[in-house]
Amino acid sequence: MKTTTENPDILVDNFGRRVTYLRISVTDRCDFRCVYCMDEVMQFVPRNSLLTLEELATIGRAFVELGVSKIRITGGEPLVRRNIMKLFGDIGQLPGLDELVITTNGSQLTRYATALREAGVKRINISLDSLNAERFTNITRVGDLGKVLAGIDAAREAGFENLKINAVILRNRNDDEILDLVRYAASRGMDISFIEEMPLGVIGDHDRAAAFISSDEIRAVIEQDYELVPTAATTGGPARYFQVMETGTRVGFISPHTHNFCERCNRVRLTCEGRLLLCLGQEHSVDLRRVVRAHPGEMEPLKQAIRDSMAIKPKGHDFNLQEQPLIFRHMNATGG
Repeated sequence: MKTTTENPDILVDNFGRRVTYLRISVTDRCDFRCVYCMDEVMQFVPRNSLLTLEELATIGRAFVELGVSKIRITGGEPLVRRNIMKLFGDIGQLPGLDELVITTNGSQLTRYATALREAGVKRINISLDSLNAERFTNITRVGDLGKVLAGIDAAREAGFENLKINAVILRNRNDDEILDLVRYAASRGMDISFIEEMPLGVIGDHDRAAAFISSDEIRAVIEQDYELVPTAATTGGPARYFQVMETGTRVGFISPHTHNFCERCNRVRLTCEGRLLLCLGQEHSVDLRRVVRAHPGEMEPLKQAIRDSMAIKPKGHDFNLQEQPLIFRHMNATGG
């Protein structure tokens, strides 16, 4: 473990990777049921097992004091959590935090976009897998495309530094919309990232191996119409970005299968029930809920548990689409 006496307030794992990015899931619940994220019938965390908003803020503060400069609020759908704006307000005021960002399905943005901007959120990632209303409902099982598009418009009007579309492409499901999604994002001055499906949890909707489309295949489709130029730009996450020469916007690729990004991993995830996940695709974890509840109001025991967790952060994941199930927890429980 490399959190030594030289600087105990910097998080560095056994592979020399500095952790500067925390993803906080505030709920595993969602108003959608996306086919790649959840099974059709789900059992959610009991509400009394969730970290309170105050506990979430305390853990966020501990990480920032340990050198984390970016926090992303995720879910499930984070904006369905009751009184969630209190958490954004508390975390947004933390000294030393450079970026507070959120990933959302967009369904609640007409209600919350302005408040999020005022709370200090700089960037929003919005999940959007189809521009066809019927297909969108099929992929999300219950989602209303019109509501999401209105939410995107509300976010654009609120004046965030950057808005980005996240899209998961499934073969024979929405792979004919790749260029449409790029055009939609570019026409609104937004970036877009295409994400290879993560093999988390057992789902009954489709065979993940059969539906899988690689980032290279998606890129080849885009390059039929656009010139993509590699760029060193980064948002601190795993995406590899290319500039679209014709539009000036960017296309990113998050490729856990085909272009593994583990060697530069700078992030950890906190689940809504307080489990600190050290890797997306492994089960190495620390129970921070137990720590905060055993030591209410004390920061040092919490910070020491976080420092100690660096010793068990694995080198990387072992995603293999031919093996089922890989990880039993679904993406909504992991933190999207």
